[in-house]
This record gives sequence, C-alpha cells and structure tokens, in this order.
Amino acid sequence: MKKKKYDPADYSDAPIDDPDNPEWTEEMFRRAKPLSAYPELHKAILEAAEELRARKRGRPKLERPKVQVTLRLDADVVSGFKEDGPGWQGRINATLKKAVKRRAKRTA
Repeated sequence: MKKKKYDPADYSDAPIDDPDNPEWTEEMFRRAKPLSAYPELHKAILEAAEELRARKRGRPKLERPKVQVTLRLDADVVSGFKEDGPGWQGRINATLKKAVKRRAKRTA
C-alpha cells in the first residue's frame, strides 16, 4: 500500500476542541513549574527517552534472510504465477525450494 502524501490543503485552520488538551488559561501559566522542580520525574523521563533511543527499530533480522537476484523467466511462467494473485513471488520461491530439495534427495 502506498503511503498518502501529506497535503496541507486537506486540513482546515479551524480551531480544534480537544477536552484532553485544553487551551491554557492565565491561572495555569501562573501555577506552572519547570520540570527541574521535580528531579525524580525529570530523571525518569530522561531514562525512558534513553531506553527508547537504545531500542532496535523495525522488523527483527531474519536468521536466513532472502537474497535479491535478477532472474529472467519465460513470460508464460510469470503470468501463470501472477494469475493466482498476490504472493506470486513467494510461490515461485516455494516451487524452486521444492525443486532444490528433490534434487538434493536424488544426489544423496
């Protein structure tokens, strides 16, 4: 699936009413304290941020990753696999894998 491009024209400039994040009042600003006033919380936030940075992102590495190759096949072979729908490359891989196993059994 293609990712939709961001287009600012899709969004209006109308104010958003968000009860979970109300606009601050003068009283809220007056009572606000800096994060440094809460050293335990500040330390916990910094540790959590460091933990997030240290995490590996994305899919875990495969034990046996696939190798990308360029392979020229007859058009009727490719169209035959494509007729069965998405996943045709995986089906070609499975068919070739079976052929390699059969060949290994014959030579063993």
